[in-house]
Amino acid sequence: MTTPRDRDSKWTRRSFLRTGGAATAGLAAARGARAGALAIDGGPKTVTVSPQKVSALTRWPRYGAAEKGRLHELIDSGAFYDELPLFESEWQAYTQAPFVKAHMNGSSALTSMYFALSLDVPPGSEVLVPTYTFFSACLAMRFSNLVPVFVDIDPETACFDLEDAKRKLTPRVCAVEAMHSWGLPCEMDRICGWAKEKGIVPLEDCAHAHGASMQGRKVGTWGEMAIFSFQASKPLPCVEGGMGMYRTREYYERASAFGHYEAPAKFAKDSPVRAYANTGYGQKYRMHPFAAAVARMQLKGLDEVNAIAKRNVRALNDRLVQLPGIREPRCRPDQDRVYYHANMLLMDFRKLGVSRDRLVKALEAEGVRASFWDYPQQHTHRIYAEAKWWHHPPVIPERMPGCEYVNANHLFLPLMYGEAQELVEQYAVAFEKVWARRAALT
Repeated sequence: MTTPRDRDSKWTRRSFLRTGGAATAGLAAARGARAGALAIDGGPKTVTVSPQKVSALTRWPRYGAAEKGRLHELIDSGAFYDELPLFESEWQAYTQAPFVKAHMNGSSALTSMYFALSLDVPPGSEVLVPTYTFFSACLAMRFSNLVPVFVDIDPETACFDLEDAKRKLTPRVCAVEAMHSWGLPCEMDRICGWAKEKGIVPLEDCAHAHGASMQGRKVGTWGEMAIFSFQASKPLPCVEGGMGMYRTREYYERASAFGHYEAPAKFAKDSPVRAYANTGYGQKYRMHPFAAAVARMQLKGLDEVNAIAKRNVRALNDRLVQLPGIREPRCRPDQDRVYYHANMLLMDFRKLGVSRDRLVKALEAEGVRASFWDYPQQHTHRIYAEAKWWHHPPVIPERMPGCEYVNANHLFLPLMYGEAQELVEQYAVAFEKVWARRAALT
């Protein structure tokens, strides 16, 4: 099998050994940079790894010979739609989910999930959902006469805040949906336990968390239903694609028939959904076979790619969290997280006494690719304030302090997908250098 590291000849073992001397020299130079003035003040830049090498290490998505070869095989064979059940069976084996169904994207998987849920509850039923999420997780509800109840996130994790959900529970709530933000699992044992106690359905949005697990169980297998997105930025990217996961046959058949008109004919004779063969429930959400082909090849290397990114994050963050005010989102010992999009660090800039903009500029001057992005809070968008779109108007909270804190107090660093010892060392030294002189940045 072609491994992710093999896909780029720059990161073969032989090339790594050839560059060992240069890397050692680079590490020594980085250590010497600690004593110099900040680059933003005219001192030498700490990160001397070439931009080309940095781009090779951080490039995403990462496709290579395996994906190209499988696409060519598929085109030559003409057996396009065989790829979909193959991917579904491989994903099911990987996650150990009782039932799965591929969709054309995460949004269509969400729409199908809410439809399956809505057949058991009265119109106007509500779903507890984080406001710190992609719009589909909330807007897709309206097509099934469901209404979002916006929940905050925990500032320690950037994940679903169960305590806030408890405060916002109403008699109309029928389900609770948790999103595993940036690849960190939510505390699904607590969420599912509470949902069972209250008689509501636990759901999962796993669009960031391909391969993550908790207590040995993959995310997506905790809730009654779950979705994944395979969009190009995701940990398992096939440009566009999605997956639904279902604990019961009833949910699986409903969600499948909503977007896959060919599915009901394959259900057991006693299925109440089989009667809708040839039409389904009116939508067509089939995943493109080419996307399924790419996803199958990506799945083969998913755990290795996640492990490489995690090793580099650990090597860097174990240094950075020693600096005053820097911490990582809290991850429990029984959680095995992955990383989506970036390495998120949390820091209270007010307590540090320096603005985020100024710190980022100082880090960028040193050669660090630091950035930040305020995740949109869904409840602030116009469509939720217009009653015409909803069975009844969603309650718009005045503030979401957890979201506000995380948005205002984070930095993103790039993920690295190769042998990155030199770059990790230089990033760490750049942070140490800037932190030692941060008082001068105010």
